[in-house]
Amino acid sequence: MTTHFLAHDKKDTVGVVVVEDVRPGMELTGWAMDTDETVKLTARDAIPLGHKIALKDIAAGETVLKYGADIGRATQAIAKGGHAHIHNMKTKRW
Repeated sequence: MTTHFLAHDKKDTVGVVVVEDVRPGMELTGWAMDTDETVKLTARDAIPLGHKIALKDIAAGETVLKYGADIGRATQAIAKGGHAHIHNMKTKRW
């Protein structure tokens, strides 16, 4: 079984894609590292290697969590399975 993405902490709202060529409609398998669970979801967007995938629906303005830590906020809604990156989220520092 291929692992397509990793989530590090149970609180994470995004995971990290660890394979190339994730395409819309692909059924993905992820590994929740802290609980050693398998997570399944469908990609809604093309997502490059190393970019983030939403593990749940994230509302505009909501805090985005990765590695159990606040990495910014969504600037627009991000659907579960969607590409989470600079086009729809930003740091809270600026």
